[in-house]
Amino acid sequence: MENMLLVGLSRKMTLERQLDVVANNVANINTTGFKADRALFEEYLRSPAHEDNFQRADRRVSFVHDRATFHDFAAGPSEQTKNPLDVAIDGNAFLAVQTAAGERYTRDGGLQINNQGQLVTAGGDPVMGTSGPIVFQPTDKQINIAADGNVTVVEGAGRTDSVRGKLRLVSFADAQKLVKEGNNLYSAGQGIAPQPDTTSRVRQGFIEKSNVNSVHEMSRLIEITRTYTQISSMLQQQHELHRTAIEKLADVPA
Repeated sequence: MENMLLVGLSRKMTLERQLDVVANNVANINTTGFKADRALFEEYLRSPAHEDNFQRADRRVSFVHDRATFHDFAAGPSEQTKNPLDVAIDGNAFLAVQTAAGERYTRDGGLQINNQGQLVTAGGDPVMGTSGPIVFQPTDKQINIAADGNVTVVEGAGRTDSVRGKLRLVSFADAQKLVKEGNNLYSAGQGIAPQPDTTSRVRQGFIEKSNVNSVHEMSRLIEITRTYTQISSMLQQQHELHRTAIEKLADVPA
């Protein structure tokens, strides 16, 4: 009976973790550049039965263990916005941004210009160029972002193109070590460092949408919730059986 309770509790704990992961994916279905998370599970075996009347195969008790969560960096669908400040990245690169906590990385290409003329993310963090923040002048017009990340404008009343910087695109040898920090930002995990990315390309006037499959994730959410409810009911029944057994033993005369 104790084994059944332990196995049920292990499964319930992993379902709670899985529910958190799937619910977060569902909540970010419409988040630009969002990358879904996936949960990894493995079987954990124990052999707590030591009596000789147990068959060898019956001595093992199988638990479920949530091993890790990994990022799904598959590309999301692109959507044309025709906004000159929107960019979608074709490839594995990230935009480098400067935050109050230090340098962070994002795939969210819905960019803006703040009151200081800086190119910033939707959250207000400056987007870094290869030589620092990218800053525009009040008289700049016809912003153009080339495929290699070069940012040019038509300055003033003239027809001369002026360079305002180049988007700093970076990639990582092991992107799975990136740490999600909220606001669609990642920080570099321990032992990895950003490397300049020269193979990815930028598409102006597009954004990369979330790579979450809404139908699949909603189906998983329903499935996990149903399983969680069933296991909770089973554990409650086992608890009642345990309690009843103890009460009956207590009533047995000494």
